[in-house]
Order: sequence, then structure tokens, then C-alpha cells
Amino acid sequence: MLRSWRVKLKLLLATVTLAVLLSWLYLFVGSLEYGRFLLLPPCLGEQPSRDVEREALASRVRRVEEENQQLRLQLSQVQAEGSDGNPQWGASAEDGEPPGGERSNRTACPKQRTVHKCELLHVAIVCAGHNASRDVVTLVKSILFHRKNPLHFHFITDSVAHQILQTLFQSWMVPSVHVSFYNADDLKPEVSWIPNKHYSGIYGLMKLTLTKALPSSLSKVIVLDTDITFATDIAELWAVFGKFSDKQVIGLVENQSDWYLGNLWKNHKPWPALGRGFNTGVILLLLDRLRRLGWEQMWRLTAERELMSMLSTSLADQDIFNAVIKQDPALVYRLPCFWNVQLSDHTRSEQCYTEVSDLKVIHWNSPKKLRVKNKHVEFFRNLYLTFLEYDGNLLRRELFGCASLPSPPGDQLQQALEELDEDDPCYDFRRQHLTQHRVHLFFLQYEFLALPNPTDVTLVAQLSMDRLQMLEAICKHWAGPISLALYMSDAEAQQFLRYAQASEVLSARRNVAYHIVYKEGQFYPINLLRNVALANTQTPYVFLTDIDFLPMYGLYDYLRNSIQQLELPQRKAALIVPAFETLHYRLTFPKSKAELLSMLDMGSLYTFSEARLPQVRPEVRGLRLEQGVPHHGAGCAGV
Repeated sequence: MLRSWRVKLKLLLATVTLAVLLSWLYLFVGSLEYGRFLLLPPCLGEQPSRDVEREALASRVRRVEEENQQLRLQLSQVQAEGSDGNPQWGASAEDGEPPGGERSNRTACPKQRTVHKCELLHVAIVCAGHNASRDVVTLVKSILFHRKNPLHFHFITDSVAHQILQTLFQSWMVPSVHVSFYNADDLKPEVSWIPNKHYSGIYGLMKLTLTKALPSSLSKVIVLDTDITFATDIAELWAVFGKFSDKQVIGLVENQSDWYLGNLWKNHKPWPALGRGFNTGVILLLLDRLRRLGWEQMWRLTAERELMSMLSTSLADQDIFNAVIKQDPALVYRLPCFWNVQLSDHTRSEQCYTEVSDLKVIHWNSPKKLRVKNKHVEFFRNLYLTFLEYDGNLLRRELFGCASLPSPPGDQLQQALEELDEDDPCYDFRRQHLTQHRVHLFFLQYEFLALPNPTDVTLVAQLSMDRLQMLEAICKHWAGPISLALYMSDAEAQQFLRYAQASEVLSARRNVAYHIVYKEGQFYPINLLRNVALANTQTPYVFLTDIDFLPMYGLYDYLRNSIQQLELPQRKAALIVPAFETLHYRLTFPKSKAELLSMLDMGSLYTFSEARLPQVRPEVRGLRLEQGVPHHGAGCAGV
């Protein structure tokens, strides 16, 4: 029995030993086949896998995550550039364990490279007119709020938007932001032959011309509509360029309405499209590849062919983009739909997100804009209003670790600020003098004069929010052009916009120019406000006044006649307009000189500053009419 038990024990030991040897042999052969030793810890090999099957599974999981969640690029951002200028690899501070001791499902191994923090990102926007120039500011704010990279904005503009945006960006002075402008008039011949029913007009076709409009050295660009709001870092979208195949040149999100399915109404015949079609509110363009493919000829031939039966476009450039993609589907890279959540009526936008963190880009692509019907429209509206009223001064932040291009105005301003003595009793005043205020010219619609009359006069004034109620009365008393500088915060500017649009008096006028000078600092910059209003007049003469003064009825025509009778165009002179004041809250405005004299006799009116300035002769206490140039040093109240 004992011998039998010993034999069985030896047999069992031999079996176990053989099993161990076979296992080591299997691992050794595997290491030879795949070029690494499988028993090493995951991070000591080239990949964090333990066997071939797990590697294949992990690879499939990663591909799925990339398509649906873009791998949360902000959470996988690489470390800052090293001193040698090369991107560093490895775990960043964000790669540590999450709070509470919970372990992440990521390893500490080297990971996928993302957009480097100092890489310059290019964004192209078509913008024309006063309203679009105002809308694009909200888009820019949302991008600047989230961005961690230098940006270069390329604006295709008309003359109005060019003047507005150029002044705005020059006065904004945001570090690591570059701006270029391209004249839309030069591009109109490229697309003016295309009949277009879309409300955007000819400017809705301009995106077709970007390969020609933008510099030939620019290889890729993100193209955006002005009614876009970003909810994430635009660098995440830029990183998607790295996923394009060799044949893909355009990145688009599928259209979320049924427009291209052709079933919206009887006899509805849309342009040809691949499936549901694609929306062109957000586009990724590989410009160098498009140029090599002959993009200009490609879209022209497609448009000419389809217009023979369609006669016109309904959705501007979007129809033509879709027709080209229908002809060659290999050109398009399908972006996940959270990169263009389309908030128009009857869309499938709710399928693009399940929680707030899923949202990337919101597109107000309905003509109704903020009044669009959507289950979560209140949330989207609040997000939009946050950036609409956000203080743009807070976006003037440096990108640390990135070398910025030299900016002489900014460098001179910084040097002057550094030279100030904080112990100087006048420090606050001297610092305010160096403050650079953002300026948004022509905040509302304004009709420029084609040929100004040589005797025409513009009323010039400046005000803040507490004098807003004076605007209607002034517009009723003065029929001619008016130039106003308004000192307001971003939120107050939006309150003013709503007030002006709701006012029957103000909304009916198109010859009143409103220029917003955004608040910064503790002082009221009266000289700056006056000069902004003066510099943007078109008439040869200006009537300088305080916002509290009401001109007499017919003063505009009276001054023009006086200028002609006195032959002021042939000589330099200033007209003094007598000014009067009252202490009565309610007063019937005199309609004639006889009524004025009667009210003076009764004591309900008296000459301006009579009680405060008795030493000044009454005939010179008044408002000044001056020839428009030079503007500097001109007074705006009684002398």
C-alpha cells in the first residue's frame, strides 16, 4: 500500500512539472512570435496588453470610443512642450487616479497623441452685415472661453463687417489670437451665377470658394456658421483631422432633419444627397487635398448639372456640398452628431446627447433662432445667453508656455503699464488713461450715406445705461443722422439691444449709429466716447451735445440752411446754439421762439447754467456746431 501510494505521488508530481514546463514553453514561443516577453509588466513592453486576444479586444474598444466620445480629448491632453520644442509623451497630471481612491480604467502607459497646446488652429467664418457681425461675437466668445491653443480667424466679409470686426479685434487685444480678412466682393463673381432662395443670400454660397479665398499655404481649416455656440475646446474638433483616411477631404455631421429625404410635403424635391444628407454649419476642410482634386471645377460642374433640373438652391452651399458627396461618397468623413447639434424644428438632435457632457457644438440653424421648438431649448438658450452677456475683457488671458507673435501696440501698452508707479497718488488716473476699451461700431443696422450733402449735420453725443430713456425723445426732435457712443457692459449692451428692437421710434430709424464702448475700469471715459462718436460720422458738420439736451423741433433743417446762408463750407467757423434748462420734471416743449420767450418771462425756463455761471455772457452759453475735422479737442457742452 505504501509503495503504491508513493508511485501515485511521483506520477502526480511528474504531471504537474510537465504542465509547468509546457506553460513556460508556450509563453516563450509567444514572446518569439510577437517580439516581446509576455510576462513583463504591461508598461515594460510596447503595449499594455497581456496576450494577443486582449490586445485585439482593447483595440476594438478603443476604436468604438474614438467614434462615439472622441476619447475625451481634454482628459487625454499631453503635457506641455519640453524645452527642446518637441511634444512630451506620457501621463499628465490629469492621468492620475480620480478622487476617492477609485481607479481609472486607463493605464499609466504612453497614450495617443492629441493636439499640441501650442499648435495654431485655423477657423474660417463668412460674415456680412451688422446683425451677423453682432452674432459672430458670441461664437468667438464661446471659442475663446474653452480654448487652450493659439487661434487664427479667417473672416470673409463685406465692407460693413470688415470695419466692425477689425475695430473690435484691434481694441480687444486677445493674446495669441490672429485675424485675417478677405473681401467677399472679390469672391462674388465665383458664385453670383447660382440662383439661391436661402435667406443668407449670396453670402450663403461663399464657403464653396474657400480653397481659392484662403492662402495656398493653409492646409486645413475649420469652417463655422455665425449661429454656432461651442461647449468644448475647439482643439478637440481640430484633432479629428487626424482620423481622415487618405481619400477623405471633408468632415461633416449628418443632417438631423428630414429635408433631404424629400418627404416634408407633397412634391417636395430636394437636391440629391447621400441618405439624410449633411449639414454645413460645421465643416472640416483639408484644403491642400481639395486643391489637388480640383475642387473648384468639381463643385462647379456638379452645380451646373443639378441646376438644369433644380433651377435654384434652397439651402445655399449645403445643397451643392451634398450633391458633390452624393457623386463621390469617399470624400466625406462622418463627424459624430454632437459636433453639430442642430436646433431647428423637427430634427433628431436629441439623439446626439444623453447628458450635458456630451454636448460639443450647438447650431441655431432655424430662422427662428432662440425661439426654435426643442425639448431642451431652455438649457441651450441659457448656455447661449451666458456667452452673449459674458464679459469679453475676461477672455484677454495669456496662453502660458506658448510663444506669441510680437504685437507692437500690445507690447507698448504692457511696457507703459509696467513703468507706472503704484505709490503715485494719480496712479488710478494714469492707469485708466492706458486702458484699452473694446469698441463695437455700428451695433445696430445703419444705412450709410452714398453721397453726403455738403451742408449735412450729424448729432453727436455719448451716454451710459442710466440715460437710455433720452434716446426716443432725441430721435423725435432730430430727423437727421445721429452718432452715439454708449458706455456699457456686455450684459447692458444686450439690454439696450432688446430695448431698441422693441421701441417703435428707434427701430424705425436707420440713420442712427450706435457704437458700444465696453466698460472697463472705474472712470467714465468721456473723451474716448466723444471721439468714437465723432470719428464715425459721415457728414462734414457735427452738432456736439450732451445726451440730456433736446434740440428744438426743426433744428436739423435750420442748421443746414444756416450753413448754406453763412457760406461755412468756404470758411472755418463754429455756430453756437443757445441752450436753456428747466427744473420742472414735466414741461411742454416750446414749439416757437415766441413760446420760448414767454416761458423765460414766466421763469419756467432760463438760460443754461445761468445760476452756476453768471459771469458767462448769455449769448455764448450754448451748444457748439463745428465742422467735422479735426475732431480732437472739440467740446460737447455749453462753454
